[in-house]
Amino acid sequence: MENYNEMLKSEIGAFRELGHRFLNKEVSVGEFKGASGGMGVYAQRGGQSFMIRLRTSSGVIALKHMKLISTFLNQYKIDHLHLTTRQAVQLHNLGIDDVCNIMETSIDNGLYTRGGGGNFPRNVSLSILSGVEKNECFDVTDFALKTGEYLMSQITSYKLPRKLKIAFSSSDNDDANATLNDLGFMATIKDGKPYFKVFLAGGLGSNPGISLHYANLIEPKDILYHVEAMTQLFIAEGDYKNKAKARTRYIPRRLGTEAFLECYEKHLQTVKAERELDVNIPITLSETLTKYSHKLPENPCLIHQRQDNLYTVVVHPLNGQLPAKDFDNIVAFLEKYNVKEVRISMNESMYVRNLTEEQAKELLEMTDSIRMKSKVEQSVSCIGVPTCQMGIEQSQKLLADILSYLKENKTSDTFLPSIHISGCQNSCSRHQINEIGFAGGKRKVGDALEDVFDLYVGGVFSREKTELGRKVGTIIMRNIPKFINDLANELNKNNMSFREYLSTKENEFNELVSSYLI
Repeated sequence: MENYNEMLKSEIGAFRELGHRFLNKEVSVGEFKGASGGMGVYAQRGGQSFMIRLRTSSGVIALKHMKLISTFLNQYKIDHLHLTTRQAVQLHNLGIDDVCNIMETSIDNGLYTRGGGGNFPRNVSLSILSGVEKNECFDVTDFALKTGEYLMSQITSYKLPRKLKIAFSSSDNDDANATLNDLGFMATIKDGKPYFKVFLAGGLGSNPGISLHYANLIEPKDILYHVEAMTQLFIAEGDYKNKAKARTRYIPRRLGTEAFLECYEKHLQTVKAERELDVNIPITLSETLTKYSHKLPENPCLIHQRQDNLYTVVVHPLNGQLPAKDFDNIVAFLEKYNVKEVRISMNESMYVRNLTEEQAKELLEMTDSIRMKSKVEQSVSCIGVPTCQMGIEQSQKLLADILSYLKENKTSDTFLPSIHISGCQNSCSRHQINEIGFAGGKRKVGDALEDVFDLYVGGVFSREKTELGRKVGTIIMRNIPKFINDLANELNKNNMSFREYLSTKENEFNELVSSYLI
């Protein structure tokens, strides 16, 4: 491991030099991005400051790494950190020397940024409650971490057409979106034994696609054979010429589903013949009790674990932007009670698990001022404009405007779902697979170029049913808060959730939204 770390650190000098050349306008934005993404660094809009993505493995952050991140926040005077939708942590508004120094210190402490962007395997996603979720099959945490470790061990050798995303879900709820990734594993049980269902070649963004079902259940020991088979298939069949079609979901569209599955099987058999990749991780099937004695009521910020009298507290700051001082307070809480880790969800939340009743109450009180408390307050927004170079619209401002409008009008948000907002069509917020999603853009309306968002509704993901939401139409950004407010009033009047309202009163919904569409 020491040699591996030194190898990663040896890359930093050249990258630092490249960054300074970029600042001096000697290197184009495209050239810099081509190199920086693989280092887990991106230039922010304007090209004068930078973001670094700390690749927290599957969102599991050990206490020692929490303390390390706290030192970065203080040393570099960072006001907020961003909890991402791929279970990582981003630090923004840094200089090129700052990100290089953070990268080097992180490597020394076993925290990595390499492959955090660019054409590399990304952070392996993991069900946020794996290990503590009621009715889960078994804890898949160690399998996700082992996969991440395997990918990181050869991260510098990959020559992929584009990024590759892998997911592990511990139950049919598919919290990690196994049914929507390039490669997904979902825990299941057959005849009292643990297995994984496997899903192939899915993905969001432009021209999204739901993953294909691999016909056979696989033994947990075989996961890395499938990881390597998909990687090798992607290298062999991916499109290196057309970036827009360089994701795995385009391969079965080109080859045909049957030919793709045959191709996958050939790569799998080759890997099994040539490599020894068995994974030896003990598994205990998860037990859900028939009766529990939790006293604190569940809500969007507090979850009853399957372990009796233990709780998970959900800290969701607005837009996933956690103030540094509150992060420091959480670190102090973890140290006080010797809590070994926290987990970052795919919805920009921090989950603090395995807390007693008194500990949960203390953390809830400590985070009261920054913790979003309802489903719609816990909506998800990508970083967007003015930070992201790829962004088109101000996704975080839209969410803030929606919540402010509801508050100003004293509208109950009881029945509103979480809203997922992407600043462009890249689907960083996964807007196509949630109940309500928006994707930003620009459109000429009359003589004016307007800020607009496409509206998607009805998306759902689970083992039983994963469907992309339907695109309803486009709404001018400034009109969206009033639309959501009107929708909330409709839901309140009918005393029903949005999903129920959409399925039973679709005509009423279409009539409501029609006046807002352009």
